[in-house]
Amino acid sequence: MAQPRDVVVLGSTGSIGTQALELVAANPGLFRVVGIAAGGNDPVLLAQQAIAHEVEVVAVAQATAAQDVQLALYAEAQRRGYAEGQYRLPRILAGPRAATELAATACDVVLNGITGAVGLGPTIAALEAGTTLALANKESLIIGGPVVTALARPGQIVPVDSEHSAIAQALRSGTAQEVRRLVLTASGGPFRGRSRDELTEVTPDQALAHPNFAMGPVITINSATLVNKGLEVIEAHLLFDVPMERVDVVVHPQQVIHSMVEFVDGSTLAQASPPSMLIPIALGMGWPDRVPDAGPGCDWTKASQWDFAPLDDDAFPAVRLARRAGSAGGTAPAVYNAANEVCVASFLAGELPFLGIVDTVGAVLDEHLTAARVRSEEEPLTVDDVLAADTTARTRAHELIEGRPTAAKERR
Repeated sequence: MAQPRDVVVLGSTGSIGTQALELVAANPGLFRVVGIAAGGNDPVLLAQQAIAHEVEVVAVAQATAAQDVQLALYAEAQRRGYAEGQYRLPRILAGPRAATELAATACDVVLNGITGAVGLGPTIAALEAGTTLALANKESLIIGGPVVTALARPGQIVPVDSEHSAIAQALRSGTAQEVRRLVLTASGGPFRGRSRDELTEVTPDQALAHPNFAMGPVITINSATLVNKGLEVIEAHLLFDVPMERVDVVVHPQQVIHSMVEFVDGSTLAQASPPSMLIPIALGMGWPDRVPDAGPGCDWTKASQWDFAPLDDDAFPAVRLARRAGSAGGTAPAVYNAANEVCVASFLAGELPFLGIVDTVGAVLDEHLTAARVRSEEEPLTVDDVLAADTTARTRAHELIEGRPTAAKERR
């Protein structure tokens, strides 16, 4: 990189965002943060990030949090000893479209680390602006499908998920015609090896205890149910234009191998590094260049063991459901994702048992696929179609959850 890249970080107070800002701070000659966005639940941290990186714009999704962010910015500037009038505070954007507006601003890279379907607007804005999109918000690609891929020029979307980053790195070694299959690795989550019957009493605290990564609550629960792996199968299909049936999943508890590509001659190339998001985040911002010492490397002086096992579809049917949604295409992936977001929130609130998450997602998807009208090739998917399906799926998921027996009744 000849000069520092201007980066916008969306979801700056989350796990991906905070690590991205750490990488920027450690590499001032490579990156410069020009804008950050967050929901607004932590105005103090958002203000600290803005002042530390001297950003030009701060976006906050909760309009009611704008004043708190403004006050926190003044307080942080004062704490750092800036004399009045000698430091220009960033401009604040507030409201549901604030992150989308920020993503459309002039910069070199937009890192979309927002969680959930709300990341669709910023993803589209960055692509339409012609900016490189470092994509950690897999949901926007999955639910947007052809809407998103049609906007992206070749190489414009750089994956930040560790699995897809690994595949992108391995694919440098061969042509598209030489690829036989993609193999995504999964830790198996905290309940690896358990049967379905052994998952009936799982609590939110247990499901939030991921064995390898510290992530936000939604992604962590998705990893426990393996919904996250299902989403990643659809994402790999869309990112790399590989048919669903040629995207496999294997359980690898150590999560040192982040994913693999098998080529037609029988060779398999794997990307390995200790469990950390620093390397894929750095690659996302610097692609195709690598950032020196971005993350830890493997210690080859110590003995280690890498295990691989097939996925248990009976205990964890989320990947099978995702394949069904991805194969159906259209708005089915949006339905899968939307129903899951509702179910995860209900599980964390104690309103839905652990197994009820994927069971309810499956019921909503079944209803959608049964009722869905076949879309002709001449009738392309639109953003309105996606948003309508998202809303309908959320409503139906709420209805099914409210109609379930209470947890107390289920225990009797």
